[in-house]
Amino acid sequence: MTDEQYDPRDLIADTSIAILATIKANGLPQLSPVTSVYDREADTIYVSMTDGRAKTKNLRRDPRAAIEYTSADGFTWATAEGTAELIGPSSDPDGPEVDALVDYYRLGAGEHPDWAEYREVMVSDRRVLLKLAVTRVYGAKLR
Repeated sequence: MTDEQYDPRDLIADTSIAILATIKANGLPQLSPVTSVYDREADTIYVSMTDGRAKTKNLRRDPRAAIEYTSADGFTWATAEGTAELIGPSSDPDGPEVDALVDYYRLGAGEHPDWAEYREVMVSDRRVLLKLAVTRVYGAKLR
């Protein structure tokens, strides 16, 4: 039974570990555990990913995605769907793509102890920022 007062966005805002679903070339889903940050005001979910991984390749081919969150007790869940925008990677630690990753970090964790090091790692790791503008949210609180 679903709680009529339940807002799935509350779980999304309170939970950083999620499962990202993208679409493989053969049409089957590809699932990846990810760490996400939710900007509730913008209704946008952000995930830092490495370029060249399956999820990144899938999203470059087909930007449709879903991301699912589950509460620690397993009785509450939320799924957000949307169209992905990928930002990066960058070869310039001071470029706008890395600036977007800095904003992602700040939104989720605050200030980094060494921004220059963080920026260099984002370039060397070929990090890409997934920006998922949420178009649909659904879920349930079962207990």
